[in-house]
Amino acid sequence: YHFIRENKTWEEAQKYCRENYTDLASVFDMADMERLRESTEYEGKAWIGLFSNPGKENRMWHWSLPGVEYTEDETGWGRSEPGDLNENCVKTRENWADVTCDKTMWFICYDGENIKSIHLIEKKMTWTEAQKYCRDHYTDLASGLDQADGEEFKTLKQSKDSPMNVWIGLFRDTWRWSDGSNFSFRHWNMESFYDGQNNKNCTWEEALDYCRLNHTDLVSITNPHQQRVVESRAKNASSPYVWVGLRYTCVMDLWFWINDKLVCYENWADNGKIEECHRCAAMERGGRYQWVSKSEYEKYNFICSKQ
Repeated sequence: YHFIRENKTWEEAQKYCRENYTDLASVFDMADMERLRESTEYEGKAWIGLFSNPGKENRMWHWSLPGVEYTEDETGWGRSEPGDLNENCVKTRENWADVTCDKTMWFICYDGENIKSIHLIEKKMTWTEAQKYCRDHYTDLASGLDQADGEEFKTLKQSKDSPMNVWIGLFRDTWRWSDGSNFSFRHWNMESFYDGQNNKNCTWEEALDYCRLNHTDLVSITNPHQQRVVESRAKNASSPYVWVGLRYTCVMDLWFWINDKLVCYENWADNGKIEECHRCAAMERGGRYQWVSKSEYEKYNFICSKQ
């Protein structure tokens, strides 16, 4: 790796690397990640060769463990799976099913250093939290048919009194490496999945279109952790509120997240929940960062989700 001490846009950096070296850096595993950090001498942020090609149709499945390739003839899927919603992480019970990555459940870690290689972790975590736990304490989330559907895993399931939902290391995203590598390694700062467009005021529909064109969707907030992360973005807004992906429908008389997640967590301000047609939710820029119902034609900053 070569650290270039020049400020450039991502496209300029890609062009420079291709003209003077091979390409922007690709990262295969944690060992590469450490070498990458050392090359920068920990001087701050630097571009790497990972970029997003937005759109549901551009998502690809990957196994979390570096070097394990996903192929279309994988045999663990249940009937009608995988679906086409914003469900990008995989759980297993009897068969695999794609679900939203912010659900919490037990998970299976793989340990490549010991004879007992499959470990059931009886702690409820989101998929990304589970991945980090497995990488910190073992090798990775169980990846590939041998780990996620092999004899050791089946024996582990049979040892339990009843079927259980658990995370395995299968996920999909729209991210690609500049040099064409198919590396599945991701090492996200999870706060980076939320992009506050603080210098742009839009109606709710304009904000939705922008997010779906450039990222994934307007942000959904389904638990207190996500609320805190979005607060950290909202405080930098230039408008008094920021749009989120919650909308009211008069036809069904209910609030719904536009990515189909259930409204199971709420943080409305006092008298802020006005249930009228053409109403959408916005978060306060400061104070208690509570939600208020606003006309969808108002113009505010907004927050997109990349996941």
